Amino acid sequence: MSGAAIEASDLVRDFKKGPRAVDGIDLRVEPGEVYGFLGPNGAGKSTTVHMLTTLLPPTSGSARVAGHDVVTEGPAVRAAIGAALQEAALDPFLTGREHMTLQTALHGMRGTAARDRGEELIARVGLSQAADRRVGGYSGGMKRRLDLALALVHRPRILFLDEPTTGLDVQSRTSLWEEVGRLAADRGVTVFLTTQYLEEADVLADRVGIIHKGAIVAEGTPEALKAEIGRPSVEAVPAEREDLPRMKQVLARFGESVPGSPKAVAVRLDGGDAQLAEVVRALDAEDIHVEHLQLHAPTLDDVFLSKTGRSLEGEAEEETADEEEEPEPTEAVAA
Repeated sequence: MSGAAIEASDLVRDFKKGPRAVDGIDLRVEPGEVYGFLGPNGAGKSTTVHMLTTLLPPTSGSARVAGHDVVTEGPAVRAAIGAALQEAALDPFLTGREHMTLQTALHGMRGTAARDRGEELIARVGLSQAADRRVGGYSGGMKRRLDLALALVHRPRILFLDEPTTGLDVQSRTSLWEEVGRLAADRGVTVFLTTQYLEEADVLADRVGIIHKGAIVAEGTPEALKAEIGRPSVEAVPAEREDLPRMKQVLARFGESVPGSPKAVAVRLDGGDAQLAEVVRALDAEDIHVEHLQLHAPTLDDVFLSKTGRSLEGEAEEETADEEEEPEPTEAVAA
């Protein structure tokens, strides 16, 4: 595939009953790249994916996926992509193997080719032993893995994963990460991954775009984004609760306050980790006993905090109704 795998220019989506969900974003994702779209609930991640996968028309701007316009060339876009969205569209009364048989048939596959492809994918996501069980009895992780396998039936060049590990346990999340990594490394599949998990973006993504209130506020490799922040932070917990105010005063000499645990004081060090010894001496001089002291390297949450003034890990916004609103009948996606 020549050119960008995914490209968007000034992409906008407005809803009649709410704020602008996507506010003029520009994107370029190269073939074979894993692009992490990172942001809290309600930031516009899912709305962006719905536009790029032709499920929702943009209000303005343009986007091309696999070289095809998402509005005027919808069928060509859909033929080139696979998508595993937030809610897996699985029938609880069908088995995993029956789902695969149905999916291969929908893609025009028949006979031995369909059976072989289905068995290959079921084995790849680790569901061979559960293939003849009804999906209603699957765990959340098993459902997400089956949904991923179904999205890969027609060997898509581009895969959209919309918060694929939300609600999964650590083991299930790790298994899904490994499969996504294999797809990109071994198969050259372009992956557009939306997530609100910092670790997920850090582990999987070649590049990250951070979205906040419908706009991209930062973009780059995880390493480059963290390097922009540069300075580490120190977090200290006093041995005596009543010393917390005095500890805040002492640490304020060394940098700006950043979010920490309720029992701790945290600051981003103006002079970097070399200041740690000075912090310890200053606390000792004030006779403040420390229960716990930890130096934190910059994280993607620090990047988000720097760009928005808020901590991604502390965001408590609920997904807005506007994100889930269906397009009006007059705005049907072009066939």
